[in-house]
Amino acid sequence: MGSPAFDRDVPPSGPAGHRAYVIGDVHGRLDLLENLLARIHSELQRHPAPKTTIIFVGDLIDRGPSSAQVLERLRTYRRAGIETVFLLGNHEEVLLRILEGEGALIANWRTFGGTECLESYGVDPQALRHANHGEALAIVRRAIPKEHVHFLRSFADSCQFGDYLCVHAGIRPGIAIDEQTQADMRWIREPFLLDDSDHGFVVVHGHTITAEVEQRPNRIGIDTGAYRSGVLTALGIEGTERWLLDTRSQAD
Repeated sequence: MGSPAFDRDVPPSGPAGHRAYVIGDVHGRLDLLENLLARIHSELQRHPAPKTTIIFVGDLIDRGPSSAQVLERLRTYRRAGIETVFLLGNHEEVLLRILEGEGALIANWRTFGGTECLESYGVDPQALRHANHGEALAIVRRAIPKEHVHFLRSFADSCQFGDYLCVHAGIRPGIAIDEQTQADMRWIREPFLLDDSDHGFVVVHGHTITAEVEQRPNRIGIDTGAYRSGVLTALGIEGTERWLLDTRSQAD
């Protein structure tokens, strides 16, 4: 199954008899998603688990070339013995806000991955070049299938797995989990990243890119910049064991 990724005197634990794979920011890289899923499926064949959950920490869309295809793949993903949990990232939040009527966000969204997202839905970026907010909004709404909108609206803000809390960006230190704001869980950086206090659980998050998985006693950052690095990473958790899978080598 791979050697443990971390050392700790009293390691946190997942629920008994339950394995999780937490996958970092996909950002429109269907090729890497398929590669990583194949590695997970292969590992489960070699080392079955009584129960398995795959948790996606958000930012499935934008930047990479295949946002539409990633959403469709995961919307229709079914595999015996595997449950899925999808968390809403800041990129999904922006798209949903646009679809709900905030057409003024489109121009800015296009500069951080929205253009690539729209192209994956067959939209010619030139069609938006001279469009006003209302016209641009109509183009975006026509492009995104209602099934994808419903799928995105079903995403959660957090997922607790034993002694681990999975969120997209992080949490506000010193604030109870049930009092965290959606804005912090989807957008926060330094107040969370620089904090070394014990949150009561290990926070597993994406959002902030690092060349390698960032492993700290109170948090684990798993966004390895897939859209530009070609490395999509998953953190495996079962009992007190933790290990890493990524796309730098082919599936076994």
